[in-house]
Amino acid sequence: MARIWQNIATLEARRYQCGFCGEKVASDIGFFAGANIGGYRPYIHICPNCSKPSFFLGPSQVPGVVPGNPVDHLPEDIERLYGEARRCISVGAFTASVLASRKLLMNIGVAHGAKEGLPFVQYINHLADMGFIPPNGRGWVDHIRTKGNEATHEIAIMSGDDALELIAFAEMLLKFVFEFPAKVPAAPGE
Repeated sequence: MARIWQNIATLEARRYQCGFCGEKVASDIGFFAGANIGGYRPYIHICPNCSKPSFFLGPSQVPGVVPGNPVDHLPEDIERLYGEARRCISVGAFTASVLASRKLLMNIGVAHGAKEGLPFVQYINHLADMGFIPPNGRGWVDHIRTKGNEATHEIAIMSGDDALELIAFAEMLLKFVFEFPAKVPAAPGE
């Protein structure tokens, strides 16, 4: 079998956002393949910040950049699920991201007092009844639910645009429900 990857080498520097640590970096250390694939030479660049490898083939990068932003003050299980939904997009697992975004709604409901095992729409109703859905926000919360239902109950494959849209909506809901309230100073006597 022919040797495909050359030994570690100094490469032409590539600027990119690392899919692991999220930092914008420039790396000239890594590996390159001896032959082109589909008209492109494959490269692996080592991130100078976290030392993890990113694979490049033409314009594509694996892992890709994780979309959305971190949200402060999340319960651990919700933080992990939100991170999972974001990371799914970075590797092209768009349907999985949509499913995880839908599941976030249930987890948020349970974190705020809903019982486990309810029909899904009751988690949405609980969040609305308890004031956790912002004014004019019911539409985008329902959009997360309905897109998630499509991914769950139909053969439909979700697109990158679907997944990105739901991450943006989920991020805003998480900020409204967890991050912003935690930033308000306690009133005297509380």
